Amino acid sequence: MRSTVRLRILITCGVLVAAGVGGWQLLPSDDLRTDPISVGTTDEVTSLDPAGAYDAGSWAMYSNVFQSLLTFKPGFTTPVPDAAESCKFVGAKLTTYECTLRDDLTFANGRKVTAEDVKYSFERMLRIKTDVGPQPLFPTLKNVVADGLTVTFNLSGRDATFPLKVATGAGSIVDKDQYPADTLRGGLGVDGSGPYVLKEYKPGESALLEPNPTYKGAITKAGGPVLVKYFTKSEDLAGAWKSQQVDVTHRQLPPEFLASLEAQGQGGTRLTEAESAEIRNLNFNVRPGSPMADKAVRRAVAAVVDRPEITTGAYKGTVEPLYSLIPQGFVGHSTAFYDITPEPSVKKAKKLLKEAGVETPVKFTFGFRADATYAAESAAIKKQLEKTGLFEVKVVEADWKNFQKAYARGAYDAYTVGWLPDFPDSDSFTAPLVGTANTLHNGFSSKRIDSLVASTQQYSDRSRATGDFRAIQAEVADEVPLVPLWQKKDYVLASEAVGGSQYLTDGTGIWRLWELNWI
Repeated sequence: MRSTVRLRILITCGVLVAAGVGGWQLLPSDDLRTDPISVGTTDEVTSLDPAGAYDAGSWAMYSNVFQSLLTFKPGFTTPVPDAAESCKFVGAKLTTYECTLRDDLTFANGRKVTAEDVKYSFERMLRIKTDVGPQPLFPTLKNVVADGLTVTFNLSGRDATFPLKVATGAGSIVDKDQYPADTLRGGLGVDGSGPYVLKEYKPGESALLEPNPTYKGAITKAGGPVLVKYFTKSEDLAGAWKSQQVDVTHRQLPPEFLASLEAQGQGGTRLTEAESAEIRNLNFNVRPGSPMADKAVRRAVAAVVDRPEITTGAYKGTVEPLYSLIPQGFVGHSTAFYDITPEPSVKKAKKLLKEAGVETPVKFTFGFRADATYAAESAAIKKQLEKTGLFEVKVVEADWKNFQKAYARGAYDAYTVGWLPDFPDSDSFTAPLVGTANTLHNGFSSKRIDSLVASTQQYSDRSRATGDFRAIQAEVADEVPLVPLWQKKDYVLASEAVGGSQYLTDGTGIWRLWELNWI
């Protein structure tokens, strides 16, 4: 089933580059540059307010301008204190989590960070409950208590993954005097205590970040100024790289561009294959009124989707087929969809629809984010489905913000969405994607899956959750709220003048701009 081309680290300019964290030994230049390092990305910031977004672009920003109580060090999967001095579960029940806040923190505006700010940040996020917000990460959080420097989180059930979630962008601490309690903050201002200050922001264009001189926390190495440049399409990002408009690129370069780097090499560049696992799913709107509310229709689609054709066609072999909810490399990974349908089967799809009394062709709308690669992927899926004679697919594209809003309100019967883990645990692929009130807003709910998710969260030793994770995947393959399509590594491309890019990203969901430096 493995069809991807594994990209190697490119060795250039006499600098030995070794794959993996800690693999580069870089010598600083005698000429210290102070101009911003430019970083290009297609991940858009949909909201500067941490209560208002649950997407890669927004969380990348939050990693730098806000603090959470905990964070992840490069290469480690256990969170360490950042805004907190210490954190721990109280007792063995895993239902009470207590943190002691550092006493020397200030927001960039000069106001002291207090435990009340932490309590306020979590409570407003849960209260505002935006359609595309991060509140689905905390279904077990009952309440937060602040007392002096102590913050206590009381949970409704055992949740060994709670510290991991606190360390994400969802745990960003905001200034309670600057963020309204019941609505998202408007404007372009940010008041956080992270390692950077947002000096200038042009939505959809750029963000200028400068080091926060008052920051105190887990980061001991001060970063230089960074100019993030946002691109609507992956081909535009590739063009900016080729014309040297950016020094670093991260998400998303076109597949053919990545494939060409592997085939030909690229002088003066460093390509890092980050330890992460991006996946992409075909998601179904199961609300009443959608043809996908019928499980037989969803199963029939799953039976004819040809993953290898998509991965070698639209993605030029830079991704590999995925046959289950949890990707390879994570605890409990299985091949649940492959076990049911090893090869695409039109015969099986016809039988499913006939036995359910479904009239064909089934007509449905299929939405995707506007981009040349996603357009090619969508065209391939449409062709696969329609050539069976069982489906008639209307493809609809939209820019990222409108696409998010559209699928959240149920505008599409099916839609494709990429997913990066929020934290290094299989739970990041289960509760947010197939739990009740999931982030996909597709109307799917399963008591059996919710029960299994809760069961996985009770184990501090995550290997003990393997059986439950596999059971969840079996249920997903049976209920088919989504069809897994592919997974891939996370790639960072940097010019020879920039060091530290190997630490920029990993499987923890944190964007470490402060690790970048001029060589």
